[in-house]
Amino acid sequence: MLLTGSAPFTFFFSHLSLFIPISNAQTKSSSLLSDIANTKSWFQFYGDGFSIRVPPEFEDLTEPEDYNAGLSLYGDKAKPKKFAARFASSDGSEVLSVIIRPSNQLKITFLEAKDITDLGSLKEAAKIFVPAGSTLYSGRSIKIKEDEGFRTYYFYEFARDEQHVALVAAVNSGKAFIAGATAPESKWTNDGLKLRSAAVSMTVL
Repeated sequence: MLLTGSAPFTFFFSHLSLFIPISNAQTKSSSLLSDIANTKSWFQFYGDGFSIRVPPEFEDLTEPEDYNAGLSLYGDKAKPKKFAARFASSDGSEVLSVIIRPSNQLKITFLEAKDITDLGSLKEAAKIFVPAGSTLYSGRSIKIKEDEGFRTYYFYEFARDEQHVALVAAVNSGKAFIAGATAPESKWTNDGLKLRSAAVSMTVL
């Protein structure tokens, strides 16, 4: 899938999980493009190297930046923030999060990953991003045209333990950016379009 545009963690059940073949994913009757909403009117949050659109009425739960406190407590070993961004519905049941991790924590390599394809194909990367035991509904590779070429994003949608997750991942300069939107399976029928659209809106800057 090719898109053009300007420059998806509590629901991450594990950093590494058993391989789930993309070929076993349930086939959707429509394309990913028809399964996302126009998010241009939503608030756009800018984080460290990424932006993401936030659904209306979601509350900002992102940890405050306090580098001085971190340095005084931990020195050079300051603990990284768990979430680069985190938003939730008013009742807390629906969550949109972004985490950033060094790509070599996801796949051992001596080379700096520049694109998510450096972590493997969509099928191979499923073992990194999709937890074992999940029901995988969809896996898509999306190419975004940028000034210097194309960037690939991997999209996965799956369910596990009564939770439904839409996840988008991309890589830039050795960092993996992972956005995910999650909600109870019982709420996905009504709110899935909104949550999937939020996850897909993540852009690496």
